Amino acid sequence: MIRFLRNDTPVAIQALPPDLTLLQYLRDQAGLTGSKEGCASGDCGACTVVIAEVAGTKLQYRSCNACITLLGAIHGKQIITVEGLGKINALHPVQQAMVDQHASQCGFCTPGIVMSLYALQCNQAQASPSQIEQALAGNLCRCTGYRPILRAAYALQANQRDATLANALQKRQQQVIRQLNVMQSIPRAELSQPGHYFFIPTSTSELATLIQHHPHARLIAGGTDLVLEVTQQLKTLEQVIYLGAIEEMQALEERADTLYIGATVSYTRALPTIREYYPAFARIIERLGALQIRNQGTLGGNIANASPIGDIPPALLALQAQLILSDGRQQRTLPIADFFTGYHQTALQPGEFIVAIELPKPDANSHFFMYKVSKRFEDDISAVCIAISLRFKEQHVHELHIACGGMAAIPMLAQHTMNTLLGEPWNESSINKAQMALTADFTPLSDVRASAAYRLQVAQNLLRRCYLESTGTNPLQVSANA
Repeated sequence: MIRFLRNDTPVAIQALPPDLTLLQYLRDQAGLTGSKEGCASGDCGACTVVIAEVAGTKLQYRSCNACITLLGAIHGKQIITVEGLGKINALHPVQQAMVDQHASQCGFCTPGIVMSLYALQCNQAQASPSQIEQALAGNLCRCTGYRPILRAAYALQANQRDATLANALQKRQQQVIRQLNVMQSIPRAELSQPGHYFFIPTSTSELATLIQHHPHARLIAGGTDLVLEVTQQLKTLEQVIYLGAIEEMQALEERADTLYIGATVSYTRALPTIREYYPAFARIIERLGALQIRNQGTLGGNIANASPIGDIPPALLALQAQLILSDGRQQRTLPIADFFTGYHQTALQPGEFIVAIELPKPDANSHFFMYKVSKRFEDDISAVCIAISLRFKEQHVHELHIACGGMAAIPMLAQHTMNTLLGEPWNESSINKAQMALTADFTPLSDVRASAAYRLQVAQNLLRRCYLESTGTNPLQVSANA
């Protein structure tokens, strides 16, 4: 059985399909049709709802795409929909701001926009224009009414100074926390039907036992990729093991020489730490998807999918990250360079899973660059992604790691190029040789995103861009506003 709060209503469910999405449940089972299905892939934001969960002594609010969130993943949480805002005789301030600024046209996208702004209101007492734009970046308005939507958001921020609203929210939070803590104390939470199971382990040892008994079960954390098999390919997931309740895999720690990031830590949670130490990596994560996706997607999931065009592996390869793997009996540490063995294939042994990622902290002589080229600047899959980690000694390349995504069947290091540059002076002549060496490292494919020739040319150009930026010749930073 799973338990959660649907708006203010406690709900307990025993038997529903394990691959039932939250949106399907809300619309078909609960009769809450405010949330809409526009794309069923987490791109348009029409299905946006807010999930509240206990974080210490507070509630943490996050917007999410209900269309790619499995119902079982909200056990012990509160799901807030547009129907849960306001009252019969009064709109919620977010809704009222949308009305006052004439920010709704056809209305299809409006509930999702309202919920994105509500999540922002809960998390930010005073949001900057940039934070407002980030909060709304995952919500498409096909009527193109963005200007009044932004006016509504700015007007809402002006009213945030009302202490009455803040006090009411704080009082309600304490009541919700008490209810959720009781729900989370259930000894074993799961959804089940004959032959179909959704398991929610709370420890790595319990996870290992479940994998042993259900070796064909699919592991899921954020679900931003796996659930597309259900919504886009119409597949059935008969056995699912949800990893989001395992505390050990949620750890995020700064250690003496490393950053320890649990496999199920979301991009949103990891972003401030990564931004502090590797700003170039953080900029790529910010482009990976809209806020709803970053709130759900995890670094561990991006690695485990072993996609040749994933945005996370090139950075981890260039930074020589280590993966902590476990089968419940013992742990082992594996360099990420040894993890990808073939197209969507990994070095995970039967029963093994990723517990965490360890990133080395940079020192004063560390230089890290990362670039991504895609058809859309944001919220798009890479055509080419390249990460470069450098150390110099007396104007020569002392240590170098270059990793590329989108250039081969797996994310991989450019070994020939690295060997060409190691020990050489960091100058124009060396870069010319390195650009040619890339042709020995990669034979990319042509597909709908880019031709093979284009990919190779882009990778060569990005290597030169790294040289120009590192020498101050062309310190260009491209942003979505450029």
